[in-house]
Amino acid sequence: MTKGPPPIKNRIRELRFHANEMTQADLATRIGMTRQTIVAMEQGKYSPSLEAAFRIAAVFDVAITEVFQWEG
Repeated sequence: MTKGPPPIKNRIRELRFHANEMTQADLATRIGMTRQTIVAMEQGKYSPSLEAAFRIAAVFDVAITEVFQWEG
């Protein structure tokens, strides 16, 4: 069994764009993570912890399900 990308899709890049083109670095600072982590999430290579997912949703003032979708 090969391990592929996590089955969680996200709309982080789209939400950043609609938030006055917020940078990856700005989002990372606001949630206490690194820009590289945001890059990995946007590319679907990394799934955040539940706490980080809630923090991201809070930054954009949307429900967590507006940011992340399970595609398992």
